[in-house]
Amino acid sequence: MLHLRIIAPPHLSDAVVKALAADGAVAHLAVLPGAAVEPLGDVILCDVAREGANAVLDHLRTLGVEHEGAIAIDESAVVLSDAAQLAAARTPGTGADAVVWEEIEHRTGQDTRLSATYLVLLIVATIIAAVGVLLDQPILIVGAMVVGPEFGPLAGLSIGLVQGRRPMVARSAAALAVGFPVAMAATVAATWLMTAAGLVDRSMLLAERPYTDFIWRPDALSWVVGFLAGIAGMVSITSARSGALIGVLISVTTVPAAANVAVAAAYGVADEAWGSALQLLINLAAIVVAGALTLTVQRLWWRRVRPPVRPVSVAARRPRRGGSVVRKAG
Repeated sequence: MLHLRIIAPPHLSDAVVKALAADGAVAHLAVLPGAAVEPLGDVILCDVAREGANAVLDHLRTLGVEHEGAIAIDESAVVLSDAAQLAAARTPGTGADAVVWEEIEHRTGQDTRLSATYLVLLIVATIIAAVGVLLDQPILIVGAMVVGPEFGPLAGLSIGLVQGRRPMVARSAAALAVGFPVAMAATVAATWLMTAAGLVDRSMLLAERPYTDFIWRPDALSWVVGFLAGIAGMVSITSARSGALIGVLISVTTVPAAANVAVAAAYGVADEAWGSALQLLINLAAIVVAGALTLTVQRLWWRRVRPPVRPVSVAARRPRRGGSVVRKAG
């Protein structure tokens, strides 16, 4: 269940309560007349079955609540209520598979911004991967994949394309277009410093590296793996399954490929640099395409099962400033 906290101005409050009371996905409807001070209005509380949340939120946005009031959405981890179970039962679909668009846009929104934290994490991850490439150590490659923050902008790019959110597309593209070159430039400088300190040398890059040479030798499977990772990553975001997302992060060679580009460029090994750059582009494109297709399929599916706003058994007593309550059967 999702918990909604709504501030509705006086002229919209009646319509909001009526819409919520008439929707079968809503349970535990309560109204606090005049409780909101800024903006002025009523505070309306309710729980909504996840699978019916999009229809409810769309109705509220159509009424203009987000512009003249506010809508806050919280995840309710545990709700012990027969009314909640009834709301979920009469709403088509399952909560585990439900995609709440406002939720995933918010979840990825901060990760799409080109911030100092994003750049630091990407630089650190790329340098760790560079050391892993030179030492031919898969454990360092895996660690770099987990540290790398690039999946946020990739997911944001997919969501922005499907939802038609141009600002999100622009932010995500900027984070990728600026972040990777900056990280690679920092890694080139770090490679030169480590070489000057005698920690690494060019022969390490040219030596046999059976565990990491796949990074600069892309093939058809590179696209397949990136595409599958994009599907899994998007499903993990829409279902809030962090464990699956971590699995995605260690399955694609975006950061390691960028690291290999930087190390090869630092040592003037052109074939590895070009091969790694191609690997990076293949994986980035595969993830975005797969993410966009996954979201499109989910969107079409939920349009088929999306519940209409329909009346249920309601004893509707609209609260006025006197403090009466709204009652909803079930």
